[in-house]
Amino acid sequence: MSKKTQRRTPAAIAVLAGATALFSGAPASAAVEGYSTVVQNAAVSSITSSLGVSTAAAEQVLRVQDASARTLDRVESALAGRHAGGYLDAAGLPVVNVLDAAGAAEAQRAGATANVVKFSLSQLDSARAALEALPAVPHTTIGTDEKANQVVLTVSDAAVGAEALVAEAGTLGDAVRVEHTTGTMSKAIYNGEAITGGGTRCSAGFNVNRGGQLHIIDAGHCTRAVSQWNVGPSVGASFPTNDYGLIRNTTGSGPGAVTLWNGSTQRISSAANARVGQQICKSGSTTRLTCGVVEATNVTVNYQEGPVYQTVQTSASVNPGDSGGCLFSGSVGLGITSGMGGGNSYFQPVVEALNAYGASLT
Repeated sequence: MSKKTQRRTPAAIAVLAGATALFSGAPASAAVEGYSTVVQNAAVSSITSSLGVSTAAAEQVLRVQDASARTLDRVESALAGRHAGGYLDAAGLPVVNVLDAAGAAEAQRAGATANVVKFSLSQLDSARAALEALPAVPHTTIGTDEKANQVVLTVSDAAVGAEALVAEAGTLGDAVRVEHTTGTMSKAIYNGEAITGGGTRCSAGFNVNRGGQLHIIDAGHCTRAVSQWNVGPSVGASFPTNDYGLIRNTTGSGPGAVTLWNGSTQRISSAANARVGQQICKSGSTTRLTCGVVEATNVTVNYQEGPVYQTVQTSASVNPGDSGGCLFSGSVGLGITSGMGGGNSYFQPVVEALNAYGASLT
């Protein structure tokens, strides 16, 4: 069980979020169900650039990955404690880490590729727990690389006093990998415009319904810092440990769609948990629409203010002011922009936030 579990038992504007420049891109050759044209073009551009594949191959990744994620959920549930996580491969197809031949056969019968690995989830969780038992060091992260079947300790050059963490990682053998990066791990808040209050700027998150009233799920570090926004008052905040919060939307409008910064939107019709290897996009008031891939889940990010557990790590660009914005895959909402560091971006899973507030997407 992770520390996050142990520690606790969308405005006249469309849904907002954050990243670099708006992708208009060349017209996609064939529409992908659930994707607006702008988002499809942006995602395809990201995939072709990062993987060096054709437009048609990139579109096929988008077509299959949501079904692949559901396959992973089903197979992992069937295997219970006999798997070590799973991920989507470069083609968007499901891969399940298993511990033995019997597990491999079961995964393959269910439609997933089996990858026999050395460490079980419990062994990796034990290694994480050993690292997280030490005092948290700002500007470090602790995550699980399911593709490599390892825990990854990332230490920035801005971290001070990380020697004990690195030494502990050394005692855990090849269950843990240490990586070094540069820059700070910081929440993505800024002063300026978008949703504003008290001189602070964030990005609006997912429009939701809670108890028959419109609200906005946003970043907890935003709603903790500001009591009154231009779209309504903050009525909930959980940060650190989590990074989700709630704003009561008093504008009278809460469309279930993400703004794409060119007058068009992407409909968000459901929410799910992100999967490693999943191609995603994010929208925010600073960097607008950017796309990338899910690099890790269940990542502990040690901000200066304290750790946030179980975040989603991606390669999509995020900058200050993007806090609270939306992470999504086509019409599926995945997360809320939390922060960035070392060339990565970090998101609070939206399903957890919805459950915490008893809210549903509009």
